Amino acid sequence: MWNYEKRLQYPVKIKNPNPQFAKIIISQYGGPDGELGASLRYLSQRFSMPYPELKGMLTDIGTEELGHLEMIGAIVYQLTRNLTPEQIKKNGFDAYFVDHTTGIYPASSAGVPFTAAYLQSKGDCITDLHENLAAEQKARTTYDNILRLVDDPDVADAIKFLREREVVHYQRFGEGLRLATDRLNEKNFYAFNPSFDKK
Repeated sequence: MWNYEKRLQYPVKIKNPNPQFAKIIISQYGGPDGELGASLRYLSQRFSMPYPELKGMLTDIGTEELGHLEMIGAIVYQLTRNLTPEQIKKNGFDAYFVDHTTGIYPASSAGVPFTAAYLQSKGDCITDLHENLAAEQKARTTYDNILRLVDDPDVADAIKFLREREVVHYQRFGEGLRLATDRLNEKNFYAFNPSFDKK
């Protein structure tokens, strides 16, 4: 089903470790609007999506989000590699280090572990597509916030790429919503739903 190439979707080559940046960027790995939640959301929603084009779109975007998760993991790893105990303490990375050393663990920047409560799969195509539109905007905002705090050009370059992809996904979900709405309108779904309404 998937063709995995052993390279990142976009190169991550960070020269200068920085645990302070790692502490905030980890949120896009396992935080409330991060890539892990996005991939699970879309790959779960695809099963109940009634239209093949939208099922394919959810599969494509969900798979791409897994690639973004891989990029965030690479960014956090490169920002924390070869740290000295002094750097760990000085930069406030000690709380994370005690529990995870420099392993990549799905959590928010506040240290809250990933939870499935971050995602929704309702089984109603209109509801799920609106959920996805909002999710992409929340992820874009998180990337905007990271870019406000990160001044390393190597880090910012990869984050800008990821932010651009959130915008593209938002646009694709908008196209999907229009397609689903048009098809449901053809059935007069919004005016009358025989499952719930009586004449």
